[in-house]
Amino acid sequence: MLNNIQKIFQEEARAILNIPVNDSFDKAIQIIYEHVHINTGKVITSGMGKAGQIAINIATTFSSTGTPSVFLHPSDAQHGDLGVIQENDVLFLISNSGKTREILELVELAKNLYKGLPLIVISGKIDSLLAEIADVAIHTGDPGEVCPLGLSPTTSTTVMTVIGDALVVSLMNKTGFTSKDYALRHHGGYLGVKSRKAAGKETMSDER
Repeated sequence: MLNNIQKIFQEEARAILNIPVNDSFDKAIQIIYEHVHINTGKVITSGMGKAGQIAINIATTFSSTGTPSVFLHPSDAQHGDLGVIQENDVLFLISNSGKTREILELVELAKNLYKGLPLIVISGKIDSLLAEIADVAIHTGDPGEVCPLGLSPTTSTTVMTVIGDALVVSLMNKTGFTSKDYALRHHGGYLGVKSRKAAGKETMSDER
């Protein structure tokens, strides 16, 4: 059992290291920066199933680090929630197959609302329809799942999460996001206390 667990860790670590790092990251960061930080839009993340859970995590992490973002469930979008989308927003969609029906329908509905919405996609299939219509397609490297059946999203969702982290941290660096900024958005809990302490140290350093 322990050997199997070690093997799982090794396979997932290998998948992370094999994520293609190219200019798609730069393009995605620039699109988000221009639309959200310059033109006061927001990031709209979406995905179905396990990919949707990753999209939720990315949205909340973006928001807590200074890049306003919300998750839009693709099914709810067809029943009125599409109204959350505004003109300067960015669609940030996750689909391992790149052909998830509900996500493709969301793209069509959103484009009917605002034709100029930029589309960023994370997918395991870079030659998929969703990747082809995207302004920026970030490839996961399409790793095999560590699930013994090769079916349950495991490794694929791990690399999606890491890609989201890379984008979040890159935007924090680009915008100069500080502990004080974090504290203003995260009042409660251990992280709230820790960020306020860090913000106090930053203020003292600035005063010197």
